[in-house]
Amino acid sequence: MATHTHTHTHPSHHRPDTARHADPDPIAYEAEVYQRGLRYQRPPFTFKALDWEALAAERLSADARGYVLGCAGTGETARKNREAFGRWSIVPRRLGLDCAPESKDNENGVFPDLSVGLLGRGIPCPIACAPVGVQKIMNPDGELASAAAAAREGVPFILSTASSCSIEEVARANDAGVEGGNGGVGGERKGKAERWYQLYWPSRERDDITVSLLDRARKAGFSVLVVTLDTYILGWRPSDMDNGYNPFLRSDQVGVAIGLSDPAFRAHFKSKHGREVDDNIGAAAAEWTRTIFPGAQHSLDDVAFLREHWDGPIVLKGIQSADDARRIAESGLVDGIVVSNHGGRQADGGASSLGLLPGIAEAVRKVNVANSHDGVDGVGDGKGKGKRKVDVLFDSGIRSGADIAKALALGARMCLVGRPYVYGLALGGEEGVAHVLRSLLGDLELTLHLSGIESVAPEHLNRSVLVKESELF
Repeated sequence: MATHTHTHTHPSHHRPDTARHADPDPIAYEAEVYQRGLRYQRPPFTFKALDWEALAAERLSADARGYVLGCAGTGETARKNREAFGRWSIVPRRLGLDCAPESKDNENGVFPDLSVGLLGRGIPCPIACAPVGVQKIMNPDGELASAAAAAREGVPFILSTASSCSIEEVARANDAGVEGGNGGVGGERKGKAERWYQLYWPSRERDDITVSLLDRARKAGFSVLVVTLDTYILGWRPSDMDNGYNPFLRSDQVGVAIGLSDPAFRAHFKSKHGREVDDNIGAAAAEWTRTIFPGAQHSLDDVAFLREHWDGPIVLKGIQSADDARRIAESGLVDGIVVSNHGGRQADGGASSLGLLPGIAEAVRKVNVANSHDGVDGVGDGKGKGKRKVDVLFDSGIRSGADIAKALALGARMCLVGRPYVYGLALGGEEGVAHVLRSLLGDLELTLHLSGIESVAPEHLNRSVLVKESELF
């Protein structure tokens, strides 16, 4: 297994030549818009990130709007997620005082390096599309459009178990996005698409179904397993209940396509009900929903089972406790965690994910340092006897490039973007998703550049570039 070294894949940090690159990297996107403006052409989508939600809401049905925009309880957790970003501010540095000597060729406009090395691989940008299910309620193309757009822009796509398309269909769309893409960050061909699979984890009584899902994901080219721990049952969601809407219980493929196409689940359904899945889609959808939302949590001992059946990186999503993070890092079973409260959709009254991030990142850092002193090379034996370097990812509340920069400065190595790209999907399908991803990356790159920050690497983007607003007054 590859070690966790930082790999620079961003091909050039100089302002791109927009005459040579027709449609490529984040900063060229801005230049392209202005060039088209000279011909009195306006872009089809707004660049005002905080307007995407309201515009998408106008396009969605009441059921879809309640599902996508809705939160758990009174929405307190979701509000805290957003408010937390305003409590931190970036302090820009001028005169290139922190730049390395070899970087002082600023007369050509040196731009920050957005590439990251995590989970044993080099990735051209520090964001990924978060796992979001039932995407066909936002746009008829659903996950196929999102996966293609992500590949076009060089952004990892994480497929939800609650997808409205099958694992194999999404893999094909993701590969097609590479073939027809712009080259993504940096404007060069990316090669293979980076796609990860998110698991809503059945109970241990249904290990056969879990193994089948992992096997399908692996064969379809999904390289990282993201295991969601905070959704073993759906949360208290007033918006959905007001509409009487649960997308997983409908007699269609929305939210249940992966299950209804899974051979192990189909065999289980026939054995239990004496009929084929296709004979009663409604009953099959309900059975699948009970399967992936079993109502009970899993343990680290259960993670060892996943480790036996997945030879790539494993990331646990939904971590909110520094003590949980420490125990996970010490287990030697996983390669990463996602600090997330599911965007405030699962439990109300919780803390902001950004507020919890520094403590969790520090807990993981200490374990990683201790392991490095013991001569650990980042590879466990799959049973917890070895140790792995654990990367910290972040999710919940990201809406802008500055948000991404702050989360990275507070200890994350990558940020998952959820609702924003789904809003793009509602507004314009594949092109809408691509617009949101390019906008966020352009915003991030210029935010860093105008703050004197060379790259997203921890040696450049860390707690030292931030200040708490409460400490200024």
